[in-house]
Amino acid sequence: MDPATSTVLLVIAISIGAIILLGAAIVWLKGRPFAQGEVFRASRLSKGNRLLPTQVLVSPTSVIHYTPQWFGKYEHSIHMAHVASVGIDTHVIFSDVLIETTGGTSPIHCKGHYRSHAVRMKQLIEQYQTAYFTGARTSAALPSGN
Repeated sequence: MDPATSTVLLVIAISIGAIILLGAAIVWLKGRPFAQGEVFRASRLSKGNRLLPTQVLVSPTSVIHYTPQWFGKYEHSIHMAHVASVGIDTHVIFSDVLIETTGGTSPIHCKGHYRSHAVRMKQLIEQYQTAYFTGARTSAALPSGN
């Protein structure tokens, strides 16, 4: 093999290695929790979550379904006051969570979470809803002014 051919092959090998490293870095970065707080990430072993797993953030004010994409992201947010119901569909290993809204918009459907995470999501949503509506009634019942 002449030196020119071996140089071309070396450049090709280095380029392929750089592309693989770049892809691995993107997968790693997009797989980190996207926010502070109670973030539940779907398992990479579940269908559809191998490279870029979806995540769910449950906060006192809203539920955010975050789906990373190769370029950009998709976020779907539901305010805690508009969560109508939370359903958990358990399978052999993983569970699916369906969070429906009162406004008729599309529900949040999360697939591939561990059972304990799905149960914790439901508990948090119910806890935050109770706190939200209890606080809303208490402040509305108080007389204003005088």
